[in-house]
Amino acid sequence: MVICQTCGVEHSTPVEVCAICADERQWVPATGQHWATLETLTTAGHRVEVAELEPNLFGVTVAPKIGIGQQGLLVRTPDGNLLWDVVGYVDDHAVAQIRELGGISAIAASHPHMFGTQVEWSRAFGGVPVYVAAADMGWVARPDPVIRPWSGAFEVLPGVTMVQVGGHFPGSGVVHWSEGADGAGVLLASDSIQANPDRSSVTFMRSYPNRIPLSPGVVDRILRTIDAYAYGRLYDNLAKTIDGDAKTIVDQSGQRYIRWTRGDFDHLT
Repeated sequence: MVICQTCGVEHSTPVEVCAICADERQWVPATGQHWATLETLTTAGHRVEVAELEPNLFGVTVAPKIGIGQQGLLVRTPDGNLLWDVVGYVDDHAVAQIRELGGISAIAASHPHMFGTQVEWSRAFGGVPVYVAAADMGWVARPDPVIRPWSGAFEVLPGVTMVQVGGHFPGSGVVHWSEGADGAGVLLASDSIQANPDRSSVTFMRSYPNRIPLSPGVVDRILRTIDAYAYGRLYDNLAKTIDGDAKTIVDQSGQRYIRWTRGDFDHLT
């Protein structure tokens, strides 16, 4: 197993170019393709850090960062724990920390950029299922029997529902955690709905680094898909948070996005 150093996604064997990075949503560095192993990353001093973000929700990061530098999220429930959006590295210390929190019952990623070392994490916890959106199965670079397809809306644990919204990738998903934010509900939105630096708005893109937008119709579909879910707080995959009134902010931001991309404000440009 090797890990692409640009996106942090595990591959069964090295290839000339990582297909995820060669896609228009990502990039291959000017210096070319570079691979790492868990052993070389350990030797280089990487470590997994687990930090509580709110009761029963924990951020999982790698320092120094690997790949995109995403923050994975561990949702803890009385019926088991979900690891959402997987980092590109795992070590014994992280496994021990998470075992103290109840371990992992299921693993899933919002989209292929967040696959990380999902199979390696599964093996560290006894081969727990790794759920991959059926629409994005073709991006799996390390096939394994632990990988299982899902689509639509799937309650992976009681009160924890994965929802396919599409947009960024056809299978892109979010997680609705009904007990989060003191019962107001939490949306783990990843790149499907990305929090903005102002912490009071969000956006939607096919590619964030390459600035490729989505159409107004797709954003409208995303908004309609998640409309049935109540949530007061939103977490994306880069440690940005909408702390309060998140559902209203998502709706307002979505309508703003639709109006700008539809041309309603062309007179201002």
